[in-house]
Amino acid sequence: MPRTRRLPAFAAIGGAISIGAMTAVQARINGVLGVSIGNGVVAGLVSFGSGLLLLVVLVGVVPSGRAGMARLWRGIRSRSIPPWMLLGGACGALTVTTQGLTAAVLGVSLFTVGVVAGQTLHGLILDRLGFGPAGVVAVTMGRVAGGALALIAVGISLGGDVLAHAPLWMLILPFAAGVGIAWQQAANGRLAQRVESPAIATTVSFIAGTVVLAVAAGISLLVGGATNPLPADPWMYLGGLLGVIYIFLAAALVARTGVLLLGLGSVLGQLVTAVIIDAIWPAEAGPALWQTVAMVAVAVASVLVAVIRPRRR
Repeated sequence: MPRTRRLPAFAAIGGAISIGAMTAVQARINGVLGVSIGNGVVAGLVSFGSGLLLLVVLVGVVPSGRAGMARLWRGIRSRSIPPWMLLGGACGALTVTTQGLTAAVLGVSLFTVGVVAGQTLHGLILDRLGFGPAGVVAVTMGRVAGGALALIAVGISLGGDVLAHAPLWMLILPFAAGVGIAWQQAANGRLAQRVESPAIATTVSFIAGTVVLAVAAGISLLVGGATNPLPADPWMYLGGLLGVIYIFLAAALVARTGVLLLGLGSVLGQLVTAVIIDAIWPAEAGPALWQTVAMVAVAVASVLVAVIRPRRR
């Protein structure tokens, strides 16, 4: 297996921050699409399905994509690629569905801090168990302190009148999505390492997510009935493209950063971008200004202390 080069910390964090920024923008786009359609699950299917179509075209056109798909098929047939490596997209399906159900109501900032809690706790556990492609990452004081500060940001977000305006299930779903994101990044990173292609890992992730969302959307339509017509605004369909880009980056970076550090960097990008989005486009149950400022400050501190002397065993 080729040796993975470790990126400089600033480059890895910069990539993680950009992932977070795109995730925040995608959350608002899918949230608005979900409200417009009247069904968050169908909105998630539209987002994932459009991303999958784009990936199928790219993999088919680029020679390295076809070669990577051949390695994937050989690995599946020889069972050198276990089934769980192929299921990262199932957690991605949960993420985009949660965006469609909650982001437009909670606001991107509050949605993001719920994701922070799940992503931070699960990322720390997965790194310690060696589940990600970076192997067992030592639990240093900096990493523990970074995770603790991220959770403090979550506590700040729940102050004020937030709990009075948002139902409990809307606050639980982003936490579950954060848990899934950490697992998805680890699984996709392992698959990208095995097939030597982040693009193929991203494609497999979108295939799994689209299948899960198609089944869920079918059940939702049977139970809830027809949805509103698809909106005509082209920007509402950009969520799939953003998902392709940031899942690809995550699959390429996680072997160099570990699951927790990638998560903390993306959290910083999400929060900063979320504050900007919510300032321009406020949500009905979003946090107050003092909460958003405090959350960003604590999130910045969580990333800085986690970067201090990261070690790998």
